[in-house]
Amino acid sequence: MKLVLASKNKGKLRELQAMLRDTPVEVLLESQVGIDLEVEETGTTFEENSRLKAMAVMQASGLPAIADDSGLVVDALDGAPGVYSARYGGLDSDAARTAYLLKNMEQVPDDRRTARFVSVITACFPDGREIQVRGECEGIITREVRGDGGFGYDPIFLVPSLGQTFGELPAEEKNQISHRAKALERFTEQLNKELQYADK
Repeated sequence: MKLVLASKNKGKLRELQAMLRDTPVEVLLESQVGIDLEVEETGTTFEENSRLKAMAVMQASGLPAIADDSGLVVDALDGAPGVYSARYGGLDSDAARTAYLLKNMEQVPDDRRTARFVSVITACFPDGREIQVRGECEGIITREVRGDGGFGYDPIFLVPSLGQTFGELPAEEKNQISHRAKALERFTEQLNKELQYADK
């Protein structure tokens, strides 16, 4: 089955391809099916934005589409950056957004630096079916950048049980425990059910 990824984020594409490699799903970029959309993320939740993107790409391509909306939710910042993670502080680079978040957290004590990465994956199908799942990964915001792997806020998101940030973990290890991995596991289960139902 072909699914068009409603994103231009190559980091997300690599993660999705790696995690879906043992399934019958082939993930394609919008450019591979001749579309180039800029979907305005007007939703106020990860669920709304994920669905908006998947629906727009499905309608434009005529093919099943998959979208992920994800972000970092920091308790001490009342849930920010949240759905605005990719635009936090109006800044254009991962490094600038990460530095801005660390600056906003300077006065936050260690026992109040809890956070979670959230990923909501939505697939929209031309026949009207939809799958939507959510995954979360709990962690702590560090006081400095640690590691140069991953992307986004990975270098400041510490997984307490491992004592490493997402930026320090090898990609294979991160891809087993991340918010997106949890959402994709649920997505794969739902997709397999849908495929079995369609075969009957």
